[in-house]
Amino acid sequence: MTKPLVSVDALEVHYPLGRSLLGTPPVLKALSGITLDIPQGSFFGLVGESGSGKTTLGRAILKAAPISVGSIGFEDGEVSLDIGTMSKAAEKDFRKRAQLIFQDPYAALSPRMTVRDIIAEPLEVMGLTKNREETDARVREIAAKCRLNLEHLRRFPHAFSGGQRQRISIARALVSGPKFVVADESVAALDVSIQADILNLLKSLQSELDLTFLFISHDLSVVAHVCDTVAVMYLGTIVETAPSRELFRMPRHPYTRALLSAIPSLDPDAKPSNLKLEGDIPSPADPPKGCRFHTRCPFAQAKCRTDVPVLKDAGDGAQVACHYWQASLF
Repeated sequence: MTKPLVSVDALEVHYPLGRSLLGTPPVLKALSGITLDIPQGSFFGLVGESGSGKTTLGRAILKAAPISVGSIGFEDGEVSLDIGTMSKAAEKDFRKRAQLIFQDPYAALSPRMTVRDIIAEPLEVMGLTKNREETDARVREIAAKCRLNLEHLRRFPHAFSGGQRQRISIARALVSGPKFVVADESVAALDVSIQADILNLLKSLQSELDLTFLFISHDLSVVAHVCDTVAVMYLGTIVETAPSRELFRMPRHPYTRALLSAIPSLDPDAKPSNLKLEGDIPSPADPPKGCRFHTRCPFAQAKCRTDVPVLKDAGDGAQVACHYWQASLF
């Protein structure tokens, strides 16, 4: 089995909600008890509704969100880091090894910088090159890998389409030579035809540069196309993980089944799924007791309202956090 590049153990991220004159101030628990391993060289998918905590988890792994409880380990060859407690020097080294591709290619690029300067900025800030010639050589190399022409390097971002801008964002993220990349909804703002082109580019770069991706998305059809393993999040917790094919073949958690049933079918004779969720996702500032999904789950029992389910092996490489997942399959 491939060793994990990133290991998350009992992670919690809390944000204070103002001040309280009496007692402990209220907190928003964006993540609660997250435990997962991201294997080295994998394309790891993370899915869930808006507000489920996907982006917060990605940012916590990059140390861009506060770690309130738990730990995150990063193992890259001889480099072993505890992301929550690493020193400033270790954090500087970590920035070279882990990068982020933003969702919106229009907002992620400075309109006042040329493409060359945008891609070169991480090299200059991190001191990875000795002179301008070495910087330019590295910029041209990564631009070519991201299918950008040399003439593009002299232009400004406003001259490019959304797909081309996202290639620029990808080149900027990869120019420092990272091993781990968080792609946060990185194709959500693009047309469908452009999405496929960017996804194919990411897969080819993964193979060529030996990258590990955490691919955050709400689009399950996209996840099915590119990801090896998928974790499903609901209200700050992970409810199911499984190899991609296994998850789509037999989703075990009722929430996963509801997400898959919402995917439109191209077959006009296909029967619509009868598994529909009622109500809205609860507030993370006041999550339900017991299983957080029980307020919307059609299979909830009395135990679900009091006992918190934990991830347990469910066969074929899958794990599920549900007391009655076997009964809910029928």
